[in-house]
Amino acid sequence: MKRILLAVLLTAMAAPALARQPKAYQVTGEVKEVSDELIVVQKGKERFEIARTPETKVNGALKQGGKATVEYRMTATSAEAKGEKMSQGTKSK
Repeated sequence: MKRILLAVLLTAMAAPALARQPKAYQVTGEVKEVSDELIVVQKGKERFEIARTPETKVNGALKQGGKATVEYRMTATSAEAKGEKMSQGTKSK
């Protein structure tokens, strides 16, 4: 019985780590452009171009010139590690 309880407890503790997602952000402003692939929102002087996928949930009708709140997550499209520069006296092999 103790083993089952321990297994359930460990599984419950591990579940949030497996389902981790990036932080969600939101922006509210004037809709400048709407397409099947993109939503553009202007908030003050800042322009937000946010990708739209078939999974994007939309409540109401997004229309150019209207006001909308868009929730989004940042996703890396590429990453490049930058190593330390080699000193002048060191030669690579």
